[in-house]
Amino acid sequence: MPIADLIKQNPNGLVARALAFAEKAHRGQTRKSGGPYFNHPLATAETLASWHMDDATIAAGLLHDTIEDTGTPIEAIKKEFGDEVAFLVNGVTKLGHFKYRGEKARKHDAKDQAENLRRMVIALSEDLRVVFIKLADRLHNMATLAALPPAKQKRIALETDEIYAPLAYRLGMYNLSGELQDLAFPFLYPKEYAWLITNTKEQYETRLAYLETVKPDVERVLREHDITPLKIEVRAKRYSSLYKKLLRRNMEMGRIYDMVALRVIVATIPECYATLGVIHETWPPAPRRIKDYIAMPKPNGYRSLHTTVIGPEDKTIEIQIRTKEMHDEDQYGVAAHWLYKEKGGSKISGKKLAEELTWVQQLRTWQDHFSGQTTDAAEMLQAMKVDFFQHRIFAVSPRGDVVDLPAESTPVDFAYHVHTEIGDTCTGAKVNGALVPLDHKLKSGDVVQILTQKGKKPSEDWLRFAKTAIARDHIRTALRSKNRFPQKERGPARAELKIAVEDRVGLIKDISATIARNHANILSFHSDNPKGNRYPFDKVEIQTTERAKIEKLIVKLKAIPGVKEVSYHLI
Repeated sequence: MPIADLIKQNPNGLVARALAFAEKAHRGQTRKSGGPYFNHPLATAETLASWHMDDATIAAGLLHDTIEDTGTPIEAIKKEFGDEVAFLVNGVTKLGHFKYRGEKARKHDAKDQAENLRRMVIALSEDLRVVFIKLADRLHNMATLAALPPAKQKRIALETDEIYAPLAYRLGMYNLSGELQDLAFPFLYPKEYAWLITNTKEQYETRLAYLETVKPDVERVLREHDITPLKIEVRAKRYSSLYKKLLRRNMEMGRIYDMVALRVIVATIPECYATLGVIHETWPPAPRRIKDYIAMPKPNGYRSLHTTVIGPEDKTIEIQIRTKEMHDEDQYGVAAHWLYKEKGGSKISGKKLAEELTWVQQLRTWQDHFSGQTTDAAEMLQAMKVDFFQHRIFAVSPRGDVVDLPAESTPVDFAYHVHTEIGDTCTGAKVNGALVPLDHKLKSGDVVQILTQKGKKPSEDWLRFAKTAIARDHIRTALRSKNRFPQKERGPARAELKIAVEDRVGLIKDISATIARNHANILSFHSDNPKGNRYPFDKVEIQTTERAKIEKLIVKLKAIPGVKEVSYHLI
């Protein structure tokens, strides 16, 4: 609801009073663009209102620059608007000092950047509404970025692309995340942006014009089948997203099917499936291009039906079908909670919502874990960016729990995410039911089962492929502990067993258990299936060089059903 409508509903309410206060406080101030400064807090508040935020958050959006830019003391905000609004304004003011310079920042900047990211963590875990205000503030700043000097444009665009856009994505605000990336794109990659505009403008315009002619046909056939869509809109793919996809497709424009797509919004889930049926009855679907994210939502919670059909003039059309609630979740993410909580007649606090987001608590734990350590500030900054602000994958435990990890994470990262002891005692992993090596890169939707052995310790080799800072830190800690107690044996410390197997359910568990019963500590466990071999094989490093003990163990391993042959050599 626009600010004007909120004020009309309650002329003496919190939002109305905050607007009058902010307008007076910023009177006479101008922005770099030359316009009145008050336009900025007003635009911030309008965005918050469009996200269906509560009155306290919208009021704080109007007031968010009064402390920093007008000299208004926080006590005056507290006296006039209460503790809640003052807390939000103060939180945004602290985040205003955030100045990100990317990985190549000078060393003396890294400590400040790490401290600023720490403030972000605290704001996230204390009250998510502080971060919503900051995101709305950043959205308007990016829309007016052209008025600033080039060096400042680049810094703010980089900060937006590497911190705020990923943060919006983490909060489920995918539309906002894409919009921020699009706004940053021309400032970060001006040549690529210019190339894209030149080479896609005609295709975009042609596709937009085509879908605008198709849209009435879609609405007509749906109404003929007694389906009244709430909205049918033409959605153009964002330039930043399009460029990344073109890079993956060798810059071949003809391989991009969703440059412009139709989005159909209906009232109920049954209507989603009915709409899909009507569309397929009218236009033939393209093979293997139907995706049901309602029955099987993406691990990040995204729900929608996707299909590609051969439309009029034999042109492909990508169509998304969803309910209004699904659309709001996609547009507003976590902020949609305010809309649906208000409809239900109950309220939810920003702190309560933060507590419900597992990744926010993980971030706070991460920050607590590293705050007392002597980790180099630049290293900590990069680790935090990788662990929480870069592209994410969502792996799944056998019980159905979703585990949120950075892209290219491995079973070792997954294991340490579950529990330190699971990580330390990890001997192998199954992904989607198949044995994989521990350096296997996980993908979203993978079902991961970690195999463990009591008394097992991490291998130094794990540091080569572990992705997350938490996993790497726990591995180093365990290795330091292991090195305090040197082995009594002289000479080589390890033996490698090569076990040819006929794969079956439970085989790796039986092998690990047999080795454990013979008091041999497993150092690493890798599976391989080279081409031309009839049987895959497992390579197991064990911490012993006693030949008699190894040979006795081999006899027992050969007795396991599915084990075809066992050999060994000392390392």
